[in-house]
Amino acid sequence: YVPPQIRKAQETVDDKKREELGRLKKMVNGLINRLSEPNLSSISGQMEELYMANSRKDMNDTLTDILMNACVTAVAMPARLMMEHVLLVSILHHNVGIEVGAHFLEAVVKKFDELCKSDAEGKECENLLALIAHLYNFHVVHCLLIFDILKKLVSTFTEKEIELILFLLKNVGFSLRKDDALALKELITEAQRKASTAEKKFQDQTRVRFMLETMLALRNNDMRKIPGYDPEPVERLRKLQRALVHSSGSGKDTQLRVSLESLLSADQVGRWWIVGSSWSGAPMISDTKSQAQQKLHVGKVSSKIMELARKLRMNTDIRRSIFCVLMTSEDFMDAFEKLLK
Repeated sequence: YVPPQIRKAQETVDDKKREELGRLKKMVNGLINRLSEPNLSSISGQMEELYMANSRKDMNDTLTDILMNACVTAVAMPARLMMEHVLLVSILHHNVGIEVGAHFLEAVVKKFDELCKSDAEGKECENLLALIAHLYNFHVVHCLLIFDILKKLVSTFTEKEIELILFLLKNVGFSLRKDDALALKELITEAQRKASTAEKKFQDQTRVRFMLETMLALRNNDMRKIPGYDPEPVERLRKLQRALVHSSGSGKDTQLRVSLESLLSADQVGRWWIVGSSWSGAPMISDTKSQAQQKLHVGKVSSKIMELARKLRMNTDIRRSIFCVLMTSEDFMDAFEKLLK
């Protein structure tokens, strides 16, 4: 039972919250609508100020919703517009915190997976794939995810998937070759095997042949063989990104090394790639009995410390372990590392 005066207070809080979120959405929308390459610096600065003034969750939700509405449309989005939107996410990812990029990436990947399973006629899949490709181009996500998506598309291998493979390779193929040539080679071999077994299935063989030619051009590092390939816009925006990112760590160390499977099952198993990410939903480990039986091992601890722990009534394994770590660590960093383990 909730008394009326408390009920009223809750309703007022809800209305107030809704009003605040509406105002925030209007401000973020205004900034995103004005977004272009020349004013990227001022807009990313204003966005950072909004992140400092509001809760991260509200900002992440608002920004993701607005960007998804702006970029995921039934018609193909201009590549330059896509790049500018993703570059903004990338700058905030490096300057504000990795949860910005992680939240956006998760929303994009889940939507992409959902649309791939449905037979949507529009260009939403290409637009989502372009977002993922540019998140990789601007060092938000590691090539691991791109290879996972390519493997998934190759395993399905229908006409729609072939178009998506071509689209992705045209956008990030040479970067993939630079990051992990061996994985690309394995992918090409798998695609060739699939193409040879699926020859009867396709009436129009030209797209399959074109895809294989594109893959061979990538393997041989021959840019001329890929029509319409132009690395210049991405390079120019990368240069702008380096100028706008405050920390020196604008490169590989903030990349999210997360697989497709982890992103899709985040609601079941938690988000290990975000530090301190809150856990909601079903328990991660269903068998609590076996969990209770697990012992925590903390190196070799002297009997003197164990005796002291017993005297201070540290009566569970966890308490004893934490106590031993605190008493035997050299300094706070050492204690921190041991506690994490």
